[in-house]
Amino acid sequence: MSALDELLAELRGTCAGLADRRRSADCTYTMADIGMAAFSLFFMQSPSFLAHQEALAADGGRSNCLTLFGMEKIPTDNHIRQMLDGNAPAVFDGVFFKALAVAEASDGLKEFRRLGGRLLIALDGTEHFCSKKLHCPRCSQRKRSDGKLEYFHSFLGATVVAPGHARVLPLPPEFITPQDGAEKQDCENAAAKRWLARHGAALAGFRPVYLGDDLYACQPVAEAIRASGGNFILTCKPSSHKTVMEYLDGAELATHCEIIRQPGKKSTFIYRWLSDVPLRDGKDALIVNWFSVEIQDGKGRRTYHNSFVTDVPVSAETIAELAACGRARWKIENETFNVLKTGGYNLEHNFGHGKETLANLFVTLNLLAFSFHAVAQIAVLAWRNAVAARGASYRFFEHLRIITAYVVFPDWHALLSAIANPKPRPP
Repeated sequence: MSALDELLAELRGTCAGLADRRRSADCTYTMADIGMAAFSLFFMQSPSFLAHQEALAADGGRSNCLTLFGMEKIPTDNHIRQMLDGNAPAVFDGVFFKALAVAEASDGLKEFRRLGGRLLIALDGTEHFCSKKLHCPRCSQRKRSDGKLEYFHSFLGATVVAPGHARVLPLPPEFITPQDGAEKQDCENAAAKRWLARHGAALAGFRPVYLGDDLYACQPVAEAIRASGGNFILTCKPSSHKTVMEYLDGAELATHCEIIRQPGKKSTFIYRWLSDVPLRDGKDALIVNWFSVEIQDGKGRRTYHNSFVTDVPVSAETIAELAACGRARWKIENETFNVLKTGGYNLEHNFGHGKETLANLFVTLNLLAFSFHAVAQIAVLAWRNAVAARGASYRFFEHLRIITAYVVFPDWHALLSAIANPKPRPP
């Protein structure tokens, strides 16, 4: 069984355990078929739910639905929405960790490890739905300048990243939604603390270092990270960390410089740091290490500057890698959120809002498809060959959708081999 088959089997088992939301006794679809039908939409990167379902049902007999996704029957899009709405997105958390385990088993996490074998996990939030009319109890809301209410959905994302590595591996999301008994509206920091409380223990064995922007560089989040068994490297803006800046004022900073020469380009990296700095005012302030990185071009002009706080020891030997790891937090925006929104996953498209949890459930399945694609690229040689043969990711998925509309394949290996080495074959 390939890594992809193993993940799909795990997902099908999870779908089989979904709560049955059927509204009529004559519904003959299993929850496994309904869950896999919804997932297959995102896995195939289909832009339209209805068109995808019509393509699946084009062959009334043996089909790719059965051979590739293990679906006995093909539900309609309305049945899928009705029966999934109300299920908790967290049901699929275990499948994300199964993907991480499969990547680890194939030695696929080796290229992600930094700072002596640690995994870097970037945290950040993003929106995936916004409307002035359509809304549900899970929506957050805000008032616009015209006085009208706007409803939106957002989530905290967590992604395994590494500087210099083109791949990322998403982990379970934490949705930013109205919380029971809470007077204030939910926010990213609260979601981050919930995420760490739920998943930190499961990740502690990877010795994680959590990355985040300036919003997360506060004592409550930093303490939650440490309580979960992790460490942190968090962006620290001078404008929002006055206590840190006051402590730095007049202090003698350690300095380390490196010159990087590339063909036609020279860059100077200047690192400065100070250990044992209070993160905030007060006797109970968390003590952290502060460092900054400045990059100058060949003419001495500054091209980049940023500063961070961390609980990892800083020295001349480690400062360059720490700075590179801190800067890698951008990968959750560039290689995760931007790819999900503009790279074929259609994250912001409304596949179905529902009355309870459907919108967030679809986002979870979309993220799970992204995770499966990442693991397949890492652990499945036939997948890598097929993607490389098409030259670009979007072309690979075009071929994937087109070829499965005409030919029924016995398994994923046969399908990927046909994409990698297309020759005329009888159906």
